[in-house]
Amino acid sequence: MARVSLGPLAAASLWGGMYVVSKWGFAAIPPVTLAFLRVALGAAALLVVVRATKPARSFSRTERRRFAVLGGWVALTLVTQFVGTDLTNASQGSLLTVLTPVFTLLLGVAVLDEALTTRKVGGMALAVAGTLVVLAGQYDLAAAGRGSLVGVLALFAASFGWAAYTVWGTPLVRTYSALETATYSTVAAVPMIAVLVPVEFALRDAALAGVTVTPAVAGAVGYLGVASTAAAWVLWYSGVEHADAGVVAVFFFAQPVVGAVLGALVLSESLGPTFFAGGAVMAAGVWAVSTARA
Repeated sequence: MARVSLGPLAAASLWGGMYVVSKWGFAAIPPVTLAFLRVALGAAALLVVVRATKPARSFSRTERRRFAVLGGWVALTLVTQFVGTDLTNASQGSLLTVLTPVFTLLLGVAVLDEALTTRKVGGMALAVAGTLVVLAGQYDLAAAGRGSLVGVLALFAASFGWAAYTVWGTPLVRTYSALETATYSTVAAVPMIAVLVPVEFALRDAALAGVTVTPAVAGAVGYLGVASTAAAWVLWYSGVEHADAGVVAVFFFAQPVVGAVLGALVLSESLGPTFFAGGAVMAAGVWAVSTARA
């Protein structure tokens, strides 16, 4: 279990840190522009590492096309995630987050022919229930019915996009490595998102006008690009080197829990009894799925 869990758990923890980073000001940058900056910085960091540690490779046209498909899933995920977050409230975003591991489990069965066992289904249900309890202590879930339908649909697409990136990337990870697959798919996503930035500028009348590049904004972009993209994506993919995508997916539930803990430590937010109760149930579900036989 330890070999499988460390990478995805660390990735989810880095994504949980985005909650604190957002409080420090990265939301000042418009969503598509922010997605581009994040993926461009992440791609640059990954390329430096892969060039220094891996032999030069020559890929076939089919392999390049597969990396491009993964890049498409990256572009879809980041753009819809940031646009959806911009258009919705916190409760909607937090609730839709739990769809990602569920989609991954189902796609793993459909695309990779992974086994759908009672233990996996039961553990996933426990993890969903525990996460919902945690989120209920953080947000007003009654507000989930209010807000933008477009934003909700965008977050729904983002959840599916990351699940697809996980599942369709699994064969490439096992052929090459987590580092190389994350690197070349991220590089492929850069121009896909870049072409949308001028559109955002046109729709927002110069999207970056009035944005002051403060240390908080620069630090937030740096965290998003280096930590929650370059490092986290390699760590996430490292899990599917040794386990089913549906098993790795359950560690995604750690993200809101880590976000809540960091909020308490850094932002002096309170953690109520629902957090500890929900966290215990979620942990039981994660343990059940992560120890299931392949």
